[in-house]
Amino acid sequence: MNTKFLTCLILVFAMFIGCKNEVKEPTVQPEEIKTNMKKKEVVYQVFTRLFGNTNTTNKPWGTLEENGVGKFNDFTDKALSEIKDLGVTHIWYTGVPHHDVITDYTKFGISNDDPDIVKGRAGSPYAVKDYYNVNPDLAVNVENRLEEFEALIERSHKAGLKVIIDIVPNHVARNYQSLSNPEGASDFGAEDDKTKTYDVNNNFYYNPGEAFKVPEWKHGYQPLGGETHRLADSKFEEVPAKWTGNGSRASQPDMSDWYETVKVNYGVSPDGRKDFDELPEGFDNEDYKKHFEFWKDKTVPSSWKKFKDIAFYWTAKGVDGFRYDMAEMVPVEFWSYLNSHIKMKNPDAFLLAEVYNPSLYRDYIRKGKMDYLYDKVQLYDTLKHVMQGHGSTDNIPPILNELSDIEHNMLHFLENHDEQRIASPDFAGSADKGKPAMVVSATSSTAPTMIYFGQEFGEPGAEDLGFGDPTRTSIFDYGSVPSQVRWVNDKKFDGGQSTEAEKELRDFYKRLLNFTINSSALMGNYQDIQHYNHQNTEWYNDKVLSFVRWSDDERLIVISNFNAENTYGFELQLPKDLVQKLKLQDGEYEVKDQLYNTYTSTLKVDNGKAEVRIDIKPLESFILKIK
Repeated sequence: MNTKFLTCLILVFAMFIGCKNEVKEPTVQPEEIKTNMKKKEVVYQVFTRLFGNTNTTNKPWGTLEENGVGKFNDFTDKALSEIKDLGVTHIWYTGVPHHDVITDYTKFGISNDDPDIVKGRAGSPYAVKDYYNVNPDLAVNVENRLEEFEALIERSHKAGLKVIIDIVPNHVARNYQSLSNPEGASDFGAEDDKTKTYDVNNNFYYNPGEAFKVPEWKHGYQPLGGETHRLADSKFEEVPAKWTGNGSRASQPDMSDWYETVKVNYGVSPDGRKDFDELPEGFDNEDYKKHFEFWKDKTVPSSWKKFKDIAFYWTAKGVDGFRYDMAEMVPVEFWSYLNSHIKMKNPDAFLLAEVYNPSLYRDYIRKGKMDYLYDKVQLYDTLKHVMQGHGSTDNIPPILNELSDIEHNMLHFLENHDEQRIASPDFAGSADKGKPAMVVSATSSTAPTMIYFGQEFGEPGAEDLGFGDPTRTSIFDYGSVPSQVRWVNDKKFDGGQSTEAEKELRDFYKRLLNFTINSSALMGNYQDIQHYNHQNTEWYNDKVLSFVRWSDDERLIVISNFNAENTYGFELQLPKDLVQKLKLQDGEYEVKDQLYNTYTSTLKVDNGKAEVRIDIKPLESFILKIK
């Protein structure tokens, strides 16, 4: 949800104030080799209805017929093979569950959605209307839409990709109504006592005796851009009014609220009381099996069971994992319950959550049994600042150090559907400025890497499609993504219309990502050499970043130059303690870049200290393997 950015900015400002003048030696013990870990994982997030759409009209507020829409069937064997070959292990199909849309599907028994409670014309994927079916826009044959998605799951698995979809437990669409409930399942709110503001087993919170009112539109906004529509009348019938998704209790929410959604009640009373069992002291150290056993004999609120059943429904269809929207707005005990149940069904399920408060990270990982959280407020925001030319690379090692105990759980990314495109003028203005940051993001920890479709082409997200703002590829409107259209090349999926710059950038991503998923060192040890080189190396500076990764059979020196104008040359040094850990004897070792295999240098070890000559061009990175 785009309204979460202010909170994130406040958090990151506080983080910068705390670390910008201080460079600490890492307290991570690099010799603590991580055992029994798989190779690195790479998630490819794709906005499903935009991926295969080759209609280039891109009219603001354009209809599906005018601007076109991508389909599940656009993910052909060829398309999926190309995504896999990019160096991807998991594909996150964003916008799959049936959410509100302003396209008429009444002939298929689907009720129309009201523009007064829908953002954009294509609707927000985070205002889910029916959790037991999929977005009708994505199907060639709407009546068979679920079968078309099941076929996509099968094709994805055949291509060697694991499948992730969204679950949004904090809120549902204001007009939630499932046409596809399995036997025994009922809609959210169907059994609620609406005479009460709160009941532990109500799915929603209510304002008894008050009717919902559509927000007062400001700044010239009008639903559908002001187009005449019989339902766009500033009215939506909801009696009594429900609380809004972001927690607003007003019967008439503000237009900046998540007015298209209603907040789900997890058994937390309006005054904050938890009407469910809490986890025992020390339970953060227990595995998911113990958490599952804990909940077996406990009575839990209705909403908990409904979302467990939803997760089981999709797991049974072959979905391999979930991305949870705004997980920190839902009590951690629910996540313990849900995720332990999922893991009992599929121990390898990939569970990724959006949590923006660093003080909650460890609870949601250890108590909530999340596999991964976004490393947004710390690493992403710091890298963005450096990419924009404002920040120092010296701010990066302290973050990696601070998160060292949970580094494997903090997924790294530079783009996703909520964030600005790297190439947009409000971010870096150039996709090339993302290269050094991408190397750091992908190689500095054992955590998964995520990229967003179009990132590999340098997509700037410049289109004004209606509700969504340029700089981010709109998730609310019908349209297409120009760089993606060129790569799709009339459904050949071969880059036949891509520019040379787009081809070169995709080649960079392909080289980097494939290296990461095959490297043992990147699942091994880490040691910062930034501070040491600041103290001991002439011409070393805070526009470059360096660190070392190693395992028993691979030793890597990673160095990136974030400066867009300057080439730097210096004798990069490794301290004695690191030389010992790398088991380097006095002598000379060839080091060779693993990205392009064109740069070689010599690492000289003398009396237990080591140095290697580095000449690094603007925005260049080396992953130097010690022979």
